[in-house]
This record gives sequence, C-alpha cells and structure tokens, in this order.
Amino acid sequence: QVQLVESGGGLVQAGGSLRLSCAASRSIFDIIPMAWYRQAPGKQRELVATIASGSRLIYADSVKGRFTISRDNAKDMVYLEMNSLKPEDTAVYSCAARWRGTEYWGQGTQVTVSS
Repeated sequence: QVQLVESGGGLVQAGGSLRLSCAASRSIFDIIPMAWYRQAPGKQRELVATIASGSRLIYADSVKGRFTISRDNAKDMVYLEMNSLKPEDTAVYSCAARWRGTEYWGQGTQVTVSS
C-alpha cells in the first residue's frame, strides 16, 4: 500500500505563490503516474498535473505556464509549485498515485486564493 500526505496549502492573495508537497509512505521510484488533482466546491474533481511514463509532464490548460509538477525519488516526494495564483484556483488539492493497478489518494490540502 501507499499512503500519501499533502501539505503546503493555505490562504494566499491573487498573484501569489504556494508550493504543495506530497509525502509517500514508500519509495516512489516505481510509482507511475503520480498526479495532483483539485476539487472546488460544487465542481467535479479536475486533473491539474501529472508525471507520466517517460517523465512526461501533463498539465490542465487552466494551469499551463503557472504550475509545475516535480518529483524527488530520493525523498519520496512529489511537489506542485503554483505561481500567479487566481481566485479560480481555490480548491482542495489532492495527491494521487497508481501502483500495481491500485489508485491511492491523499486526504487533500485546502488552497484558497483571495481576490
């Protein structure tokens, strides 16, 4: 099994930055893909960014050029660097991974962007 714990959320003004972290309970070198999702109140969960096979980085159109996903296999961590934040980025952000055919999710961290 894989346990994922997110951190780094908070309240930030529009135009600001946050860095989300996702700590895994086991080595992530063979966990592909790993991703960040978000869900705003009353909306469906949205895929924000993914590190896929071959280290391909995939982003939602709404965050391209502003968000950057990365992983540190030595620390078993996945990060989401968020810049130029907008009020519409407000959501609960969750880390997700698929390992041996099973999906794993963290509990989420709240990001609130004030205008």
